[in-house]
Parts: sequence; C-alpha cells; structure tokens
Amino acid sequence: MTFIMAIDQGTTSSRAILFDANMQIAHTAQQEFDQHFPQSGWVEHDPEQIWATTEATCRQVLQKAGATAADVAAIGITNQRETTVIWDKNTGRAIHNAIVWQDRRTASICEDLRDAGLEAEITHKTGLLLDPYFSGTKVKWLLDTVSGARAKAEAGALLFGTIDSFLIWRLTGGRVHATDATNAARTLLYNIRDGHWDDRICDLLGIPMAMLPEVRDCDAHFGDTEILGGSTPILAVAGDQQAATIGQACFEAGMMKSTYGTGCFALLNTGDTLIESQNKLLGTIAYQFGGKVTYALEGSIFVAGAAVQWLRDGIGTIKNATETGEMATKADPNQQVVLVPAFTGLGAPYWNADSRGALFGMTRNTGPAELARAALESVGYQTYDLIRAMRADGGAGLGAVLRVDGGMTASNWTMQFLADILNARVDRPTILETTALGVAWVAGSQAGIYPDQAGFAANWALDRSFEPTMNEATRAQKLALWERAIAGTQVF
Repeated sequence: MTFIMAIDQGTTSSRAILFDANMQIAHTAQQEFDQHFPQSGWVEHDPEQIWATTEATCRQVLQKAGATAADVAAIGITNQRETTVIWDKNTGRAIHNAIVWQDRRTASICEDLRDAGLEAEITHKTGLLLDPYFSGTKVKWLLDTVSGARAKAEAGALLFGTIDSFLIWRLTGGRVHATDATNAARTLLYNIRDGHWDDRICDLLGIPMAMLPEVRDCDAHFGDTEILGGSTPILAVAGDQQAATIGQACFEAGMMKSTYGTGCFALLNTGDTLIESQNKLLGTIAYQFGGKVTYALEGSIFVAGAAVQWLRDGIGTIKNATETGEMATKADPNQQVVLVPAFTGLGAPYWNADSRGALFGMTRNTGPAELARAALESVGYQTYDLIRAMRADGGAGLGAVLRVDGGMTASNWTMQFLADILNARVDRPTILETTALGVAWVAGSQAGIYPDQAGFAANWALDRSFEPTMNEATRAQKLALWERAIAGTQVF
C-alpha cells in the first residue's frame, strides 16, 4: 500500500485523509473541536485541542487503512488561514488561545492604522485590506495584552505562526519553524511583491521579526514527523482556499474556482501579475512552486451555506439542507423574494460590517419554498458581485468558466442558478474534497507518486457542467432587484 496523507485542519474540525496511488480518497478520519466566544465578536480555539485532534485523526485514519508509517510516502498540510497562535519557544505551549480568523477584537487597531494614513502602503505591499480578519493585528493584540508577552518576544523566547506553522512545529518536535507563501500572504506582515516579511509593517505593529517563521514554497520539504510511528516527510503546505485552487487545477491565468461552504471564497488566477484591486478584492498568492509565485484575486462571502443553516436552525422552515433545491423548484415564480444574508455584515466587494440581513418582496403568500429559493439565489447574487469586481479589476476576458467545490455544490438547482445569473459555465468536479486533494497532489508529486502539474491538470475530472439558460431580460431584472436589496441593507 502506498498512500499520501492530507491533514486538513479547518475552523470547526480536524481531518486526516488518505489518498491512494490513483489520487482517490481511500480513508478519512475527522474530529470536531470546541469554539470559544469569550466576548461578543471574539472567537478562539484551544491550540492544544487543535493539536490533539490532528494527532488523533492521523493515527485513526492509518488504523482504518490497516497501514503503518511505511505505507505513507508523504504528508501535505492545509489549514484554516489567518488564525493566530503564539507559543513559547522552549516549552511549545501557547501563551493564549488561538485567535480565529473570524475574530473582530482588533477593529480599533485597524482603525488607528487607517487614521494614520497607512492603509494604502500596507495594501500595496500585502494585497490585503486593514481588517481584523488578518493575523498581524492579532499578534499585536496578544503581545500587548498577555502579561509578559512582549518582553519574552523581544528576548526571542516566543514564536508566532498560523495554524500550519504550529502544526509543523509540533509534528517535527520543534525542529522546524516554517510556513508557506500562501499562509504568509494572509498575515498582513508579508510583502507579496518582494517575497519577504516586511520590517516596516512589523515595526508599525511592534512585532519582533525573530518570532516569524521561515517562508517556504508550497512544494518545499517542511521536515519529517514521527507521529505515524516512523519518519514521514511533510512535502506540501497551503492555506485552505489556495489548496482548493490547486486541487481544482486552476493553473492558468484567468481560471477561477469558488468554494461553497459556510461562506464562499472565490479565487481568480492572475498569473505573474499582482492586480491591485480597485473594487475591494484582495491580492494574494495563489501558490508558489519552485520559487515562482503565482498571484490571485480573492473575494470572500461571509454567508453562503450559512443561509441554509439559518433556514434550518434559525427559523425552522426546513429540516435538512438537501430539501432546499426541490423546494426552490416549487416556489411561486411570480414572487420576487430577495434575501440579503448580511448576518455578520457584507464581505467583498462591500466590506461593510454594519450591514444586516434583510428579506425583500414578501407577500401574504410567501412561504418556506420562496424562502428556500431566496436563500439559494443569494449565493448566486453574491458570487455575481465578486465576479463582476474581478472582471472590473482584471479584464472582461478573464474567468469564462467557474470551477466549484464545497458542500453546496451538490445542489443542482443552486449550480444552475449560479450559471444563469453569472451567464457563465459552471463546472463541478467528481472530487469535491479539492482542498485536501490540492495538498495531497503537491506532496505526492514531490514524493514521485503522482504526476507533474500538466499530468494532474489532465486528470481533473468533470462531474457535470451547468450552462446558462436564463434570458438576458430575466437576468437583468433579477440583478436590479438584488442591487436595490443590497442598497437597502447598508447602515450608515
């Protein structure tokens, strides 16, 4: 038996997936872990629980396969991005819970930097907006808040990392403190133009550069681990959305992927050109192989599948998410109900934290079917906003086809509406676990088990294409209603 193991450390669970020699999923193990909300807008994870669930799932999946370390040629790691951990260099113990990417506690720090006129410089260097979403201000908060942390950091006794770095440190027994370029690009501290940690930004935030991990290619060797009972090399690392981009084989400029889970993240490959968005999108690194950087434009939607969860858990109009597609087909076509799911504000291209969700166009006859349709349509409308912004930034010829993955893509109704409202083809692959597949392929190709990039792209398998069928007049009418609804949710 020859396997590649993908460690997929996500926001709510840790997973280990074994891929066989044909890049097919052989076995999976998964464990959820606790979410901590110490104050309104604060979200934390216990790093020890993240490590424990990661370690446990790696061993569980090996046991399921009846395999040993000798059967695993390499490990790839993909992870929730931006989530921030600081730990003691000598003990390996975190000084505080991890601050999760969703956390908003550093809004005032971002506002101070913005008031000081620093956003344009930081955005130019990092591709990112000044927002609590990213790691840099979280590091500053920890150093300013945890007793004795700043003195220890300045003495070289503390290390900072995103979750990949923390796992690499633990997996290698503290021998390797490293990250990859895609995770570094999400910290607000990394100059993605020049490819190094930015000393000026670190100085502005009061972050000693000795804390920072070494930045390596996605396809670098990140050390060896004994976690499986023998020595296994770690040969791939990428942040989750970039790993999905790799897994979707979006290797050419103009190719796009969009992942539909709780939220939605769309990435457009822009090749060797870093586009400085004029529409509040993020410039980022798609991947970095062999020292060569490939850039992307990214747009983030806060609520995608979470709108369906709201129907189920919030107002109880459905019992199972799978019901919504069939319900949408039965909705009254004469009712134009629009849901703006701004439950936690609006993401790209609006970035309005003050917006709140709203339903428009309800009548006395509006019922569960119309609400289901509105929830599914909201995903298409929000994606349209992202794609329109990407095209405005990168040219109308970019992104003629959208490759999709994630749980929501199982709904044929939703994917057809997406194709209709985008007026573009939507391609759904046979393997929807593209995040894990992305790092598994990188690790496997480095280990000599899997094909090269061209071979991997050729093996990308289509489950179904969705072609647009909506006429232009209907599309224009629906988008006009959406724009009016968006305007109605803005809180000034």
